[in-house]
Amino acid sequence: MSSAASAMDRMYRRQRHIYDASRKFYLLGRDRVIDALAPPAGGSVLEIGCGTGRNLVRIARTYPHSLCYGLDVSAAMLDTASRSVARAGLSGRVRLACADATDFDPRGLFGRPAFDRIVISYALSMIPPWEAVLSEATGHLAPCGELHVVDFGGQEGLPVPFRAMLNRWLAAFSVTPRLAMPEAMIAAASTRGLDCAVSQLYRGYAVHGVLSRQPSSAQGARVPAAI
Repeated sequence: MSSAASAMDRMYRRQRHIYDASRKFYLLGRDRVIDALAPPAGGSVLEIGCGTGRNLVRIARTYPHSLCYGLDVSAAMLDTASRSVARAGLSGRVRLACADATDFDPRGLFGRPAFDRIVISYALSMIPPWEAVLSEATGHLAPCGELHVVDFGGQEGLPVPFRAMLNRWLAAFSVTPRLAMPEAMIAAASTRGLDCAVSQLYRGYAVHGVLSRQPSSAQGARVPAAI
């Protein structure tokens, strides 16, 4: 077991049982991202850092004609995810695998080389080599594929006391907002020849990026105004 996997298992061995109930109040924007995925009929969706499987269950229910996949480095979290998927009656449509998000072989894990949609939801702020995860994910996009990322932002539009309290809370769980994430997503898109749209959500509380192979009216990376 890798050091990253061991660390995640230690952190979530007990937390995984209350993770969804406690995180729903501050992992903002997850459902917004899921609703924007719109995979093609019969398409594939991969979640990197799938955790308890909460997002995968919602994705599978929202897009019943899609095949869903999830990977996580924590075997403990995957055990919880497997139980969640089974309770939802989705075991036939959701496949899970244990892997390092910085270097994984989707063909070996899932029998396919690429995905129509890839989702990374509040995982990069917990992975020290987070830029390597972005790079790895963009390499597994199918033609016309999209990578959707949502995570903690720089919180520029929020009151200073709230920001201080939030960051102290996050630090207690080894979570670090990646202030350079918009620039990193643009750089990753440029390297792969992708379009990139980045928006700030909820006054900077979260950042949402979409890296896409689809043609657009304005080619190249761009950063729209904050929402």
